[in-house]
Amino acid sequence: MKNEYTLLDSGNLRKLEQFGDYILIRPCSQALWSPRLTPLEWRERAHACFSREDGWQKYKSFPGLWTMGHQGVRFQISPTDFGHLGVFPEHAELWTFAAQAIQERKKPVEVLNLFAYSGGASLAMAKAGARVCHVDSSQGMVAWARENARLNHLEQAPIRWIVDDVHKFLKREIKRSKRYEGIILDPPSFGRGAKGEVFKLERDLPGLLELCARLLSEDALFFLVSAHTPGVSPITLSHLVKEHLRDGRVDHGELQLPGPISIPCGVYARWHYK
Repeated sequence: MKNEYTLLDSGNLRKLEQFGDYILIRPCSQALWSPRLTPLEWRERAHACFSREDGWQKYKSFPGLWTMGHQGVRFQISPTDFGHLGVFPEHAELWTFAAQAIQERKKPVEVLNLFAYSGGASLAMAKAGARVCHVDSSQGMVAWARENARLNHLEQAPIRWIVDDVHKFLKREIKRSKRYEGIILDPPSFGRGAKGEVFKLERDLPGLLELCARLLSEDALFFLVSAHTPGVSPITLSHLVKEHLRDGRVDHGELQLPGPISIPCGVYARWHYK
């Protein structure tokens, strides 16, 4: 499956991206530089533009749904009122790392994917041979992820689809003495749970990491945490992970969209035995 995402250009607080057959303009707070293409070239190429003030503006024929492939996973793409599309291509580097670790392990691997959104990581892990537990507080997002599973012919894959508040779910898993060989965690800066529970990353992330650490098996492969909150640096995440997982190795860095000028899109810390 070929990758159908391309960052075509960026600058002036925006990015020009191709998702399958369609080219879109969306905000990008990190793109402080000047774009390489002219405003006219952006307008001529784009099918639509999103802004936080005006929402989506169509320039050409532009469907409400389409599909595309990225890093071996097929996605249903649907423009939302927040400008999201159902895929975050910058996370693919973490999927690739985790999938390789799963494939190298000669015995069954169970992976927990928290704040799992539309299922990119869950499906990549399932394709690599893992049993996956996919947890998100939004019933609509879990339904979207299950549709992505269908697109990837993974309807019968060993994936548990859970709609629940992450904190409550983790506490129940600890009581059940459940263990996982890999955990993937991509919390929002701010969010609400299935019953209105409020999540704030700066306040809640340390406690969340402590709960996750208690669920890792003795021969765990990896723990991946990413964040998109201004002020939270790779080193910050690395220190938090090391506080709860003292053995093994912790790498950290920036998530990026590669292109003519790569765009930073968040940060990550990655614990593993290597």
